[in-house]
Amino acid sequence: MSESIDVDAQTLSRYVMTKTRDTDLVILMNALATSFKLITSAVKRAGVAKLYGLAGEVNSTGDDQKKLDVMSNDMMINALVNSGVCSVLVSEENEDPIFVPPEKAGTIFSVYEKSPGSEGTVDDLLRSGAHCVCAGYCAYSSAVELVFTFRGGSVEGFCLDPTIGEFVHTRINMKIPEDGGKRIYSCNEGNYNYWDKPIQDAVQAFKGGEKPYSARYVGSMVADIHRTLLYGGIYIYPADNKNTQGKLRCLYEGIPMAMIIEQAGGIASTGLFNGKIGRVLELNPEHIHCKCPIIMGGHRDIGVVYEAYKASGVDVPEL
Repeated sequence: MSESIDVDAQTLSRYVMTKTRDTDLVILMNALATSFKLITSAVKRAGVAKLYGLAGEVNSTGDDQKKLDVMSNDMMINALVNSGVCSVLVSEENEDPIFVPPEKAGTIFSVYEKSPGSEGTVDDLLRSGAHCVCAGYCAYSSAVELVFTFRGGSVEGFCLDPTIGEFVHTRINMKIPEDGGKRIYSCNEGNYNYWDKPIQDAVQAFKGGEKPYSARYVGSMVADIHRTLLYGGIYIYPADNKNTQGKLRCLYEGIPMAMIIEQAGGIASTGLFNGKIGRVLELNPEHIHCKCPIIMGGHRDIGVVYEAYKASGVDVPEL
């Protein structure tokens, strides 16, 4: 029995302290972990607690708010505000930024360095991914997984062990498969008619050929990117004629996921956006809820998209 129990488990707190020696970052990650545990509990009890369905309001970007969305948002805000290491919080569910009283210091889960002399303002957040020092996500399912990376570091995965109530280090130095991995394309094909022709051509290339790709689209960015990171393939949510700026939020969806994908050996591209193809990490958010297009995956599959753009006369970056 004892042989099946890890007596020296690498917990989240231990890992962050070992890697950074930054006590504020340890406190921040612990506050996030606490909120993830609370959300996990709420998700498991959603039916009994009548948490399914809409809350009757819309969020900052016009989407209908679900009861679980509102509760999860409150849990995260309460955990972070009371952590003592945050200055400014932004969330999809809140129209305006949340300013923490001056006696508290720090930032949000997508952690940005404050400018010298700043007490923590929105301007500290409206910067490119080059200023993001930590990015991560938590995937809720039968196994609750927390994946994050520090700037310039490796991508690491932690799984919530319900027997001890701690996130334990289970995935070390996560990488997108070098050969591209499974042949999977992930996109909302309901928007096909709104895409530019190179994106349409690329998707047709994935669906055709001797070895057609499988379509996998959950509609949750975390789930779709998590699968892409683990098994390979490509995730596509481009700008189109209906949403010219893209649909996903740049500051707290695009940039954090781009940082994870790039540091796992992949590519996080905007596709054709504002007249050129660029990196998501190089975008400068204009406001906290601004949007951006996203095309993420390994070199094999991003190369198919780039070839489609190249065939249409668009300059593409080197892979």
